[in-house]
Amino acid sequence: MNNFKKWLSAFRLRTLPLSVSGIIIAGSLAGYNGLFKLSTFVLALLTTISLQILSNIANDYGDGTKGTDNDDRIGPKRAIQSGDISPSQMFSAIKINILITILLAFLLVFTSFGSKNVLLAFIFIGLGVLSIYAALKYTVGNNPYGYKGLGDIFVFIFFGLVSVIGCYILFAKKIDHITILPACTIGLLSVGVLNLNNLRDIESDKKANKNTIAVKLGFINAKRYHYTLIGLAILLSFMYGVLYYVSIWNIMFFITYIPLIAHMLRVKRTTNPVNLDPELKKLALTTFLLSTLLAIGHLL
Repeated sequence: MNNFKKWLSAFRLRTLPLSVSGIIIAGSLAGYNGLFKLSTFVLALLTTISLQILSNIANDYGDGTKGTDNDDRIGPKRAIQSGDISPSQMFSAIKINILITILLAFLLVFTSFGSKNVLLAFIFIGLGVLSIYAALKYTVGNNPYGYKGLGDIFVFIFFGLVSVIGCYILFAKKIDHITILPACTIGLLSVGVLNLNNLRDIESDKKANKNTIAVKLGFINAKRYHYTLIGLAILLSFMYGVLYYVSIWNIMFFITYIPLIAHMLRVKRTTNPVNLDPELKKLALTTFLLSTLLAIGHLL
């Protein structure tokens, strides 16, 4: 039982709501257009969750074996850092998780496209491979992109564009302009979560030569970058609400602007990176709430 708890902790289940936010929006947009398919939705959720867990344990392995996760780090202790799980055990878990993700991805593609739409099927198989590569190479290997400040770009692409637009294509077999603004919104908020994490760990990352955007910009400018991310997300989602307005229910997600603005004010007042840690959970859950309210409001 204790071993099971260690692995659950390593999987970082608290990150899962953020990862499925785009899938929820894509499913609601497909449902509104009469294109929703439950099997595709469930498999998309499972594939995304599997990819997120893969990213989490690969990140633990990469930072743990490089020594980036050490006593200087502010956040909760990771599995390898604490000694709860050995590097070899974590590496075995990564290999198993890759196999599970591949299986789910193939089931998702087959369920969505069948023997038709062969070109789209191959494109999505390629996206699946790229997603696994992105999950691994953030911190793993000799040249991880997360150590060069490229994590923000990858998060925007995969948590935003691929999650919303890509998932919608699984239902509709085509791109729809209605997905663009929500995709950018979720992408920006997801980058905001990553940037907040990097702001919190800015000093330990600097010592470990993990050159995130926060490290490159410095604490003050990285906070300004953070306001820009959240502010743009609010602006783009507001534009979406106005442009596609049908009833008052469509804009009930506007209520999430209150915690988002309060979050920006708290970040602005914060001078000690340690105090940013509680904001991570708040921003991730607010993003999930925004996606859920947007999805429900679009269907009502």
